[in-house]
This record gives sequence, C-alpha cells and structure tokens, in this order.
Amino acid sequence: MIFQETALSGVWVITPEPREDHRGIFARTWCQREFTEHGLDPRLVQCSVSFNRRRGTLRGMHYQAPPHAEAKVIRCTRGAIWDVALDLRPDSSTFRRHVGIELSADNRAALYIPQGLAHGFQTLVDDTEVLYQMSEFYAPEAGRGIRFDDPAFAIPWPLEQPILLDRDRQYADFSAGHG
Repeated sequence: MIFQETALSGVWVITPEPREDHRGIFARTWCQREFTEHGLDPRLVQCSVSFNRRRGTLRGMHYQAPPHAEAKVIRCTRGAIWDVALDLRPDSSTFRRHVGIELSADNRAALYIPQGLAHGFQTLVDDTEVLYQMSEFYAPEAGRGIRFDDPAFAIPWPLEQPILLDRDRQYADFSAGHG
C-alpha cells in the first residue's frame, strides 16, 4: 500500500498496489502492521456500508464525541464520491481546515481520518456505495455534526443542490458553538 500524507495533520490517502495478471487484480487494502508503522490507529471494531441511489447525495459532516471518538477508513466500492475531512481538534495545527479528495471504485483509494475530525461526502454518480471501517463502535448518543455549508469552513462541494437529511441541513453555525 502507498501511504500519502494530506494537508491535514493525521489524514492520509491510502492507495493499494495491485498485482495484475490475465484474471484481473489482487491488492491488499488494510494491514495492521503498515498502519501502525505510519502512526495510524490500526484498531477496527466495526464496518458499515452506505448505498446512495442519486448523484449529489451528501452525507455529513459527522463525528462522534469523546469518549466514543473514532478513526475511520473510507473507501468507495462502487461509483465515485467527493470525500471531505474537517479538523475539529482545537490543539491541532490544522484546526478548522479541511481536505477533499475523490474516492472511486476506479482509483480504489481510501481516506484515513483520525479521531477528532468530522467527515462527509457527496456522491458524484448514481448508485454509489461507500465502505466505512471504524475504530470505535457506533454510539448514537455521541453522534454530532457540522453543517455542510457552515460559513466558518467554506467547504466547496462539487455539486449544487445536494440531497441530504433535514438534520444535516439544520446544524447550528460552528461559531455558535458545536458539540
């Protein structure tokens, strides 16, 4: 696997190194030893999948509050997404900054997002599926969110008129306090 640091502290793009022959390809997408060597949390306790019927679907920006904060590995297994990580760690050198990357079934890349960051994505095509691997169990009482269009962050989403839940549209401005 190829580990590439992003502009956000602790966020990495992970790309498999496929071995190809006449049958197709084979590639490793997760390795506890390699994650540990790069200082990434290798603990995986839960995996989830998100299937999105329509282009423009936006999910996020979500995170879990401590003590249920989680690291995530996000991979698009069908279709394509614009994936965004937003740094909410007040002591981080990249606090309030975000990074976005296209993840697709074609590029097979994944985004590693450490604890303390919010995450969201927008689908770029119909019938898109996203696989999440998490370091903590889902705890509904710890679920939090940042509005996708909060002016404090000015995240540029690729498609206008996103399809989203009212909950994601109604989070308070970050400047009004979050949590």
